Amino acid sequence: MVNEKFPDIVDVIVEVPKGCRNKYEYDRESGRIRLDRVLFSSVHYPADYGYVEGTLTEDGDAVDILVIIEEPTFPGCLMKAKPIGLLRMKDEKGSDNKVLAVTVGDPMWNNFDDIHEMPPHLLPEIENFFLTYKRLEAKEVQSEGWEDAGKAKEYLLSSVIS
Repeated sequence: MVNEKFPDIVDVIVEVPKGCRNKYEYDRESGRIRLDRVLFSSVHYPADYGYVEGTLTEDGDAVDILVIIEEPTFPGCLMKAKPIGLLRMKDEKGSDNKVLAVTVGDPMWNNFDDIHEMPPHLLPEIENFFLTYKRLEAKEVQSEGWEDAGKAKEYLLSSVIS
């Protein structure tokens, strides 16, 4: 179920904290966060990464979301976030889009409303992370570029579980 301010504010469950190389995922069967793998590349998540509650995409998973935050949280943390953009991506399984958001609870970032307001180096850094983090696993990932906050919210609305 989504909150009453959706898609302007979304509920996020963090799976991987900023700065981490461990890839955690929510395990539906056990209801717990489990270690999926350690990233094969010497890279780390540039922001908190997780999923948007109450959504489902064509690959059978919830919407992936990367939340810009000053300090990392922890796996399983619930936070409110404001979507500001969308990175259109594809991997070996098909569409693998990533919503970019800022956490509502961080005064360093919560005043940003769209990707065009972000520091210039941040978006290429995030895109580079997603283009390279699976490379040593021999998995191909492609980027189709960034979309603004409006497109991110449209994507979220199209993914709501009815």
